[in-house]
Amino acid sequence: MIKKIPWWLGGTLMALLLLFIFSILGADRPLGASTYVPYFAGIIFDLDPDKYTYLKEIHNAGSWEGVMLLGVLFGSFLNALFVTKTFRFIIVPAAWRKYKNNSVKSRLIWSFVSGFFLIIGARLAGGCTSGHFLSGMTQTAFSSMIFGAVVMISLVVTGKLFYKDKADV
Repeated sequence: MIKKIPWWLGGTLMALLLLFIFSILGADRPLGASTYVPYFAGIIFDLDPDKYTYLKEIHNAGSWEGVMLLGVLFGSFLNALFVTKTFRFIIVPAAWRKYKNNSVKSRLIWSFVSGFFLIIGARLAGGCTSGHFLSGMTQTAFSSMIFGAVVMISLVVTGKLFYKDKADV
């Protein structure tokens, strides 16, 4: 059984993490993840930062975000494997099977399509969900408030489309 921490402790720990990240001892910038995508694309495709000025602008942010994302991936894997002992490798989750279909191809296609729209939306919004929700909301940025409202509305609409039966909710 996984022991859950109280909401107030989670909030306090998150606030301390954000204070550290915004400090000069931390990253001295907001927390986010999507900036790594164009940064990594610049590395893979050997793009010239002088020609693509955005790459010059995100150089410092993109470099540490990649390390953070690898740390999150590795830490989550270790947690699932050793702490919660819940690690499973599945392509078609039970909820997808229940509400959509059993097709591996369908699951992979829709995962790719939705991930593509998510990263495009994140870049158009000038940041990702972690950047807007964690950093933007704590700074009471108006753009993050709008982003949060749009995400919540999208969640309700998606939920209504995904869970068609009232008994499913």
